Amino acid sequence: QVQLVESGGGSVQAGGSLRLSCAASRYMGISTCMGWFRQAPGKEREGVAAIYTGGGSTYYADSVKGRFTISQNNAKNTVYLQMNSLKPEDTAMYYCAADPWTNSCSWKSFDYWGQGTQVTVAS
Repeated sequence: QVQLVESGGGSVQAGGSLRLSCAASRYMGISTCMGWFRQAPGKEREGVAAIYTGGGSTYYADSVKGRFTISQNNAKNTVYLQMNSLKPEDTAMYYCAADPWTNSCSWKSFDYWGQGTQVTVAS
């Protein structure tokens, strides 16, 4: 079992930045995919960014490429999502998720989820 706790959400103006953090309750190892997802009211949950802990390969949704960066700090069991040039359409609840014991990242295979942190971008 693993618990994930997100932090760093808030309200910003369009063009602003936020950094989300996801702290895991234990070391996730080198065969885990850590991901960030978001869900806006009335919309389906979508994958935003993911990172494979063994090697650091990263994956992004087209809508955030060039604006968001996912990174990891293994010493702190923490994954970050740096969000720059935020747009009103980025407004959503953001969730951290983990897919342990895997050899690659897939948007559909996450077993553990955090409670979410709200991001609101005003125009």
